Amino acid sequence: MRAKLERIVRRAPEVMVKITGRTKDVAHLKSHLAYITRNGELDAETEQGASLAGRSGLKDLQQRWEDDAGLDDKRRRDGSLSINIILSMPAGTDAVAVKDSARAFAIETFGDNHDYVFVQHLDDKHPHVHLTVRSLGHDGKRLNPRKADLQAWRERFAGELRLRGIAAEATPRRTRGRVQKADRGAVLAMRKRKIVPDVDRLARKEGLSEGRGGTTAKRPWDEQIKSRQDAIRRRYLDYAAELQHSGAAADHALARQVRQFVNDMPAVETRRHALKNELSELTNSRRRKAEQGIDAELRGHKRDDERTR
Repeated sequence: MRAKLERIVRRAPEVMVKITGRTKDVAHLKSHLAYITRNGELDAETEQGASLAGRSGLKDLQQRWEDDAGLDDKRRRDGSLSINIILSMPAGTDAVAVKDSARAFAIETFGDNHDYVFVQHLDDKHPHVHLTVRSLGHDGKRLNPRKADLQAWRERFAGELRLRGIAAEATPRRTRGRVQKADRGAVLAMRKRKIVPDVDRLARKEGLSEGRGGTTAKRPWDEQIKSRQDAIRRRYLDYAAELQHSGAAADHALARQVRQFVNDMPAVETRRHALKNELSELTNSRRRKAEQGIDAELRGHKRDDERTR
């Protein structure tokens, strides 16, 4: 726990393990495998440690997985053939360590029961690995990860990185004082194309309505979020007090860092509150500009009157 506290308060880089999608049919699977290997330009590695190079290697993998999919007669029409995962670290992280950690993670997590293939991408500032896992396991059960599984995967990937000398942590965002969920990929893609997602449109409409009315509707989950954040902060301060009672100077120093970490945690602000503040600031900015325009116009009239006199 002490080592984890040190990593948290020193803000060790956070790992990202994210499910990016699921392939629904053979054509979709082939397209995804072609994408992650750049049509065979990048080498891929399987659960058996075999390296697949070039288009011939990609074609062999696609054919094998296609044949296996044809034997999966229990799959529902909307069931997935594979689950696509990204394992990523911040820019500057050693790429070799990231790939080795991803390999160890895949062996530990899926090696006994699922076929998979992974490819490392280095054309982005964040070194990352694309891991595609066949949904159907050798035991006949299908892979269906939940939220708790994702957190366990993050912790396992971070642990593999630390074994290779890379400072890495996998804390939930709420333990860092962040209460807003990350936006989904589809929402981010729409914003990038200058398209306003429905979630943004509805949130702004609600924010404007509350702003005109001068009241904010109470929502039970806002209080729950605040209560949970208060409990997290108290837990950190309890750890700091425990460390302070130690006779070791290093523990006293860590206690000070923990208390500073709590002081620096962001204010509890949900997405709705952030949007309301943004709209309020925009309204105030427009009001200030309008007032400045009126003042400039009045000064102009005053100069005109003086010239006339």
